[in-house]
Amino acid sequence: MNRSQAVWQAQSLLLGYPSDELIDRLDLLRQVAGALDDHPMRRFLEHLAATPLAELQADYVATFDQRKRCCLYLTYYAYGDTRKRGMALLSVKQSYAAAGLRLTDDELPDHLAVVLEYAAAEPAAGEALLLEHRAGIELLRLALHESHSPWAHVLDSVSATLPPLHGDIGTAVRQLAAQGPPEEQVGAYR
Repeated sequence: MNRSQAVWQAQSLLLGYPSDELIDRLDLLRQVAGALDDHPMRRFLEHLAATPLAELQADYVATFDQRKRCCLYLTYYAYGDTRKRGMALLSVKQSYAAAGLRLTDDELPDHLAVVLEYAAAEPAAGEALLLEHRAGIELLRLALHESHSPWAHVLDSVSATLPPLHGDIGTAVRQLAAQGPPEEQVGAYR
């Protein structure tokens, strides 16, 4: 496993729902962050170690399940809750299947933790998928910073594994921020 793969796997764990298993892996996660000199991830790991699990879980739900702007489902940023999102989800799922990976039924394929786990297993295809959804990742990162969420550090770490933003991605982030995700127009009168 190369460095990017290790950090993507660690980020995947950190963006899942906090559990006893996550706390049990804290030393391993610290090793990954230390080996990569990943300062944002280390800041989050400090928070993880200092915060009771029940508080982490409540904060996770308040952050990711109760705020649309902090959505971990990447296709939501590009397609909102439209039928086009269903096709995008199918495309992501087919990418996983082509790599021989099978998802369980308890998670959608576009959840950032799932995409990062895929990137850890299939670096080239996984990075391409992350880059395809870079605008959404950046919008999520900005929303987490605005809400002073400790998970912003994890998103800073994710962004640091990707090429720097240039041109169209920056424009796409600004447009998403201004407009929000698309809404279904079927049956709507204009």
